[in-house]
Amino acid sequence: MKVTINDVARHAGVSIKTVSRVINQEASVRSATREKVEAAVKELNYQPNAAARNLAGSKSFSIAFIYDNPNAYYVIDMQNGILQECRKQNFELVIHPCNAKAENIIDEITTMIRHSRISGVVLTPPFSEMPTVIERLTDLGVNFVRIFSGHDAPDGISPCIMVNDFDAAYAITEHLIALGHKAIGFISGGKEHKSTFERIEGYRQALNKHDIKVDESLIIDGEYSFDSGVTGATELLQRQHRPTAIFSCNDEIAAGALFASRLANIAIPEDLSIVGFENSPFSRQTWPKITTADQPNQTIAQNATALLISEIRKQKADDICQQFTPTLLVRDSTSKAKSAAN
Repeated sequence: MKVTINDVARHAGVSIKTVSRVINQEASVRSATREKVEAAVKELNYQPNAAARNLAGSKSFSIAFIYDNPNAYYVIDMQNGILQECRKQNFELVIHPCNAKAENIIDEITTMIRHSRISGVVLTPPFSEMPTVIERLTDLGVNFVRIFSGHDAPDGISPCIMVNDFDAAYAITEHLIALGHKAIGFISGGKEHKSTFERIEGYRQALNKHDIKVDESLIIDGEYSFDSGVTGATELLQRQHRPTAIFSCNDEIAAGALFASRLANIAIPEDLSIVGFENSPFSRQTWPKITTADQPNQTIAQNATALLISEIRKQKADDICQQFTPTLLVRDSTSKAKSAAN
């Protein structure tokens, strides 16, 4: 027989309302009472029904994850991190993929929030970097947390997680320079993502610091996709003076660049070093495995969700703005520079 909130209340010797307050993590419950209820919940293996809670009261216990990202691994990591925190704090998760470039995107988001009775939203790029989305959520009075690329102090509009793509890209480029590479190609991601510009700028600044002139012809526009890596690398490798290394804006691009190099009979890393970004499975499923920047997306998502739920409950978080800097992870796709083939 399914355990109910009545069973928990009887077992703990408290009222149903007190159990509800403990489950909703309200601050008005004495610690001794809270511990007694939590022990009863654990002993009876009680699973709160968030949907029923939403219908029964004025409060909503659902948050939404809104995304538009072609990288399935990124989306799965984010989803798992958000879901882990939701389960920990007795919230439901609504997942809403949508097209950030659609003309009616603001109306679509508004309708979803109203119909699903959403109390908070987790925003990832590009939505977290779109002023129109931020303005509409603010007008609706919906709590939100933003995950976005940046290394400067935020605006204070909402809780946020900043990913310091600039410093990570700088470190990756310095790694290649330390191996003797000077002709370093760069295949970018989509320009609708701020991370693209942060990573390019980190690459540029590292070259400048080491007195290496930035060759604009080695910077290729692209998208965050495998095919973009294939196309970009093919273009770079067909040049008379090809680069000795390629910085790919993410691991999916890097995997495509490695594939194109193999088709051109170019040995990796002996003839060409390739690096990626994010430490997704793409970087570990190739041969050789790809040097990258380790970005803990699941942890980032979980922390962002904890900040959001604290905001929903009007609990003061210790730090409403957190920063993660992806760390260099050296694998077998990079080695000392070799003169470019003519």
